[in-house]
Amino acid sequence: MEKPNSAQVCTLQSSFEPGFVADGDYVIGGIFPLHYNQEMPDLNCTYRPSAVKCNGFDPRAFRWVQTMRLAVEEINQSDEILPNHTLGYKIFDSCAYPLTGQRAALAVLNGLDEAHSHMCTGASPLLAVIGESGSAQSIVVSRILQPFRIPMISYFSSCACLSDRRKYPTFFRVIPNDDYQVKAIAQLLLRFNWTWVGLVRGDHEYGRFAVYGLLRELQGTRVCVAYQEMIPLLYNRQRALEIMQVMRSSGAKVVVVFSAEGEMTPFLRDYMKQNITGIQWVASEAWVTASVFTGSEYYPYLGGTIGFGIRQGHIPRLSDYLQTVDPQRYPTNPLVQELWGALYGCTLFPSLGTLLPPCSGQESLLEQHSAYMNTSSPRVAYNVYKSVYAIAHSLHNLLLCQPGSGPFHNNSCAQSNNIYPWQLQHYLQEVSFSIAGEEVNFDLKGDSIPYYDIINWQRGTGGKIEFVNVGLFDGTKAAGKELVIQEERIIWAGHQSKALVSECSASCLPGSRKAVRRGEPVCCFDCIPCDSGKISNQTDSIDCTTCPEDFWSNTERTACIPKKVEFLAYDSLGIALTVIAVVGACLTLAVLAVFLYHRNTAIVRINNSELSFFILLSLTLCFLCALVFIGEPTSWSCVLRHTAFSITLSLCISCILGKTLVVLAAFTVAMPGNNIMKWLGPKQQRAIIFICTLLQVVICAAWLIDAPPYPSRNTQYELSKIVLECSVGSSLAFWCVLGYIGLLACLCFVLAFLARKLPGNFNEAKFITFSMLIFCAVWLSFIPAYISSPGKYADAVETFAILASSFGLLFCLFSPKCYIILLKPEKNTKQHLMGKEKK
Repeated sequence: MEKPNSAQVCTLQSSFEPGFVADGDYVIGGIFPLHYNQEMPDLNCTYRPSAVKCNGFDPRAFRWVQTMRLAVEEINQSDEILPNHTLGYKIFDSCAYPLTGQRAALAVLNGLDEAHSHMCTGASPLLAVIGESGSAQSIVVSRILQPFRIPMISYFSSCACLSDRRKYPTFFRVIPNDDYQVKAIAQLLLRFNWTWVGLVRGDHEYGRFAVYGLLRELQGTRVCVAYQEMIPLLYNRQRALEIMQVMRSSGAKVVVVFSAEGEMTPFLRDYMKQNITGIQWVASEAWVTASVFTGSEYYPYLGGTIGFGIRQGHIPRLSDYLQTVDPQRYPTNPLVQELWGALYGCTLFPSLGTLLPPCSGQESLLEQHSAYMNTSSPRVAYNVYKSVYAIAHSLHNLLLCQPGSGPFHNNSCAQSNNIYPWQLQHYLQEVSFSIAGEEVNFDLKGDSIPYYDIINWQRGTGGKIEFVNVGLFDGTKAAGKELVIQEERIIWAGHQSKALVSECSASCLPGSRKAVRRGEPVCCFDCIPCDSGKISNQTDSIDCTTCPEDFWSNTERTACIPKKVEFLAYDSLGIALTVIAVVGACLTLAVLAVFLYHRNTAIVRINNSELSFFILLSLTLCFLCALVFIGEPTSWSCVLRHTAFSITLSLCISCILGKTLVVLAAFTVAMPGNNIMKWLGPKQQRAIIFICTLLQVVICAAWLIDAPPYPSRNTQYELSKIVLECSVGSSLAFWCVLGYIGLLACLCFVLAFLARKLPGNFNEAKFITFSMLIFCAVWLSFIPAYISSPGKYADAVETFAILASSFGLLFCLFSPKCYIILLKPEKNTKQHLMGKEKK
């Protein structure tokens, strides 16, 4: 039986032509997103489905391709790198889509056709791959290349997930890890106090990991996320309009976007049609320098956008090299034909179905074709340039290996005519070189130095958008010092010179605190004024601080001020009580003078002049004791207040008790067999007064020994004030003193009441009864008034009770006598007073 030939056994199912191909001793692959949109084929399986159709040619990505070709040509012409060896390349289009990226990866592994398939003999002719742009595509490509141990260097994939060496052992990149980008964005949000932001991401690993990383960075900060939305990978206009409605209705004026240029292009076109303005865009590195958005029509909606871009570099020959690409030099290359159509809006091959005008192919490439010709500050292109040189330097180092001192088994070196990709990866991991003054190397995870330029979209010439560098983020610096921004150079959304305010709730001013709303993020809160006695002297205070014990909050609740000290001072109230006390003392002394002057008259002698003098002297002391209650309390004044007053008042009441007993005895002595007067002589009266007063002295002495009164600072009556008062020390002793005075007063009242109807024109028992009635009424009223009076008013109540009871005794006991002595002297006789005068 005849053996089938190889063409019959192994055939390509479909062809996937590369964009550019060049032969060389060592071949590297390139995968670029030359289109940013896809048209999925019909899934009807009744016929062979067509391949994914790529739409939306991207001149920017085409520039990256030419940068790779330029770098390879420079290396091939160099006498310093890979002398006597050349590099070749195969460059494919991924259409910015994982499925097409997978197809490109398989195509770059295969030969161009069946005749050029050498994968099964010896080492791989493909040593490395430069690609891909999007992280989602890089994940797919890396997984396909991984079994063959072919290293790849990405120029634009920043997803943190790709740093996992267990999942992606052959992956390298010359763009910083997204962990640094999200850290930079978080610092940017905090720098401008944007506490209420929206998040929009693409439907891929890059967007998912970036948002996850940003949320992790924002934990524990004052920034909250108002919403999270996702742009479908296969663009859906209805879903996009729903996202725009969320953006329009939200109070978040700052929107952070982690998406690729491919998804953002149709999204922003629809966004402009909706005429939404007032949004401050924060762009990720994937689209912040996308030249497709530089048209003047974008500025009213995207002007002021700020974001983190890849570090720019300089490629000397790039501008001249780009101008060498034209349809005359590449007449059969469909990508060059699409470039001309994108730049000039024309077609090189007119047909009946096209509406575009024809092109000659001889048009000149001008600076206004910025999407392709912008080489003033290459960023992604510069990364492509560095990637090619990284492979070249690694290969150069591999070829310099001396036998016997190599890094491989038995100190062997790689064979120059049979190099395996994993051998190249060893040197790629350790490569370190300088290009245009920049050091290029990789860490153990395949990542490069974390460095970003801060890009601001500003109006340029002709109204087009220009990418202006306004700062940098250097991830190698110490924490907190990575971000450097020239704020005065930034133009914000709406062409404003000040940053927009984006917050769920306005900041709480000093004097208030934040109260988080139930069921809402911590950035949404109400401002609650601080309670009395508490302050907040900072904006957005979480809690109010309690003032120290001797301080109180001011009216604005922003500072603690010393509490107002209050006591019964010589103010209007104190002066009034002082005047009343002095007047009372003077009146008492005046009565005493009258009694001394008329001491030999009947009304003075018949009413026991000695007891009257004692009563007047004690009343004078009672009036003067009231003065001790006025003024700032001291240790001595607190002791004197209650003890001196209680003793003098006890002396006064004891004298009145003695007088009452004498009056009662005098009118009952005439009864047969009654000899009570011999027990109430002057000595006995003095003994009664002494004993009654001595008991009060004993109580006061015990009080002073056990728990004497002392000055205290009372902060409980009124929290905003410090009331200086005299604490009684022992409440039991205090009420015992008052109780004893009340006992004497009640005894006087009972005895005087019994003698009220005894005969005589001047029955003093009536006046004693009435005076004791007033005295008891005053002091019974004093008890509830004293207990309920706040602060200094308690002292005022006690002072008033002393003065009122003293005046009551003075007027009730002595005004009738003074009336007779001064105004009715004819009645000042014994006969009249005894009721025995002749009619």
